[in-house]
Amino acid sequence: MTQAPKSNTNMLRVAGGVLLAVALLAGGRYAVSRSTAEEARVIPAPALDEPAQAGATSEVAVLAGGCFWGVQGVFQHVKGVTSAVSGYDGGAKDTAHYRVVGTGTTGHAESVRVTFDPRQISYGRLLQIYFSVAHDPTQLNRQGPDSGSQYRSAIFAASPEQEKVAKAYIAQLDAAHAFPAAIATKIEPDRGFFAAENYHQDFLTLNPTHPYIVFNDLPKVENLERLFPESYRADPVLVSAGRS
Repeated sequence: MTQAPKSNTNMLRVAGGVLLAVALLAGGRYAVSRSTAEEARVIPAPALDEPAQAGATSEVAVLAGGCFWGVQGVFQHVKGVTSAVSGYDGGAKDTAHYRVVGTGTTGHAESVRVTFDPRQISYGRLLQIYFSVAHDPTQLNRQGPDSGSQYRSAIFAASPEQEKVAKAYIAQLDAAHAFPAAIATKIEPDRGFFAAENYHQDFLTLNPTHPYIVFNDLPKVENLERLFPESYRADPVLVSAGRS
């Protein structure tokens, strides 16, 4: 939603106002209509990836793809990711607050800062997961039920190498017609990442029965496990764990 905090809205938009059934299954698993979340797609791996840097053990990628709850939740389940923090990028520090960003006037996008070990997973592989299961990159200024520039698809490249890989991959996917429409993802300069409020961190894990999470985001984690089993880990790396 663009004007009201997520906590104050039901976040479930369905045709004619009819709520689609969400069934709680044994073991805490959920069955949801796949048409209600961004559709996951099998896409080719990037032909161009970052070269391995001798001695490098940590790298950062900042990715925006709609509500940060789901994007964070996906990358917290990716092997090789050591931290995934929800926040804001694209605007000034003094406007990096949820209620202000929600006006769509700050330049910020809800983003996730993904810190990863390049010895375990490459930047290109993260982008493959980002485009395939974390969001729908063909949507312009919207994802699922959320609309506004703060929900845009954007990559905030941390280096010229990241920018080069991201540009090449978008061109590759468009040329291969991997999606039914052109990719709307923009590569933007990193104006500084600002962590979101504590109540937004680890939201998917801490609130697995929240209607928005059930309806929009749990399917993304399930798709990660299904399409990228070699990159999936069952236990997420949580922001709260780093505070203990």
